[in-house]
Amino acid sequence: MTDQPTLTGQPEIDPAALLAAETSPLGPTLETARLILRPPTLADFPRWAEFMADPDTTRFIGGVQSPHEVWRGIAAVAGMWALQGEGMFSVIEKSTGLWLGRIGPLHPYSWPGREVGWSLHKDAAGKGYAVEAAVATMDYAFDHLGWDDVIHCIDADNTPSEKVALRLGSYNRGPGVMPKPFDHHPINLWGQTRDEWRVNRSRIAKP
Repeated sequence: MTDQPTLTGQPEIDPAALLAAETSPLGPTLETARLILRPPTLADFPRWAEFMADPDTTRFIGGVQSPHEVWRGIAAVAGMWALQGEGMFSVIEKSTGLWLGRIGPLHPYSWPGREVGWSLHKDAAGKGYAVEAAVATMDYAFDHLGWDDVIHCIDADNTPSEKVALRLGSYNRGPGVMPKPFDHHPINLWGQTRDEWRVNRSRIAKP
C-alpha cells in the first residue's frame, strides 16, 4: 500500500486531526449521532485521494483518479457550494476524525434532477453510515433547500447503493440519462418526493 498523498508544499495531515476542521465557510455543518457533515476543506485531501485510488470503491463513480484530479474534484465541489449554496458534504467520523466519504445534495448543469448521492471510503463499509448521512442530507434538501423531489443516480449493478436507497424509502423510477460525457453510463433514477419523504422519514430513527 502506498503512502497517502499530500498537498505539495503543505505538511502531512494526521487523519485524527480532521475533526478539528469540522466547519467550513462554504456552508453549514450537520451533525448526526456518529458523524459530522460539512462542505469540503483541504484537510480532506489525503483521505479523498486514497478513496479515489481504489478501483473497487470508484467502480461506479467514474473510476480511479490521480491526486491531481482529486484536488480539482475537491475544488469543483467547493465551487458548487460557493456558486449554488449546495453541494456534497464531507462525511467525518466523530470518534476518529477520519474523512469517510462524500454525500449530496447536488444539482450540476444538465443533471437529470436534484440529487442526494453518496460514495464512502471502504473504512465506512458495514456500519450504516451511508444511511445515517443520507437521512440528514435528505432532511437538509427538503427542509432547508426547499426541494420538492430528490433523485439518486444509481448504476444497475450497484447493489449496495440500491440498498441504501431502499432504506430511505426511495424507489426505482426507471432508466435515466446522464449529461455528456457520462451519457454512456447506464443508470437508474431512484427517488422520492417531499411528501413521500415525510412518510418515510417517520419510519426512520433520528440520525
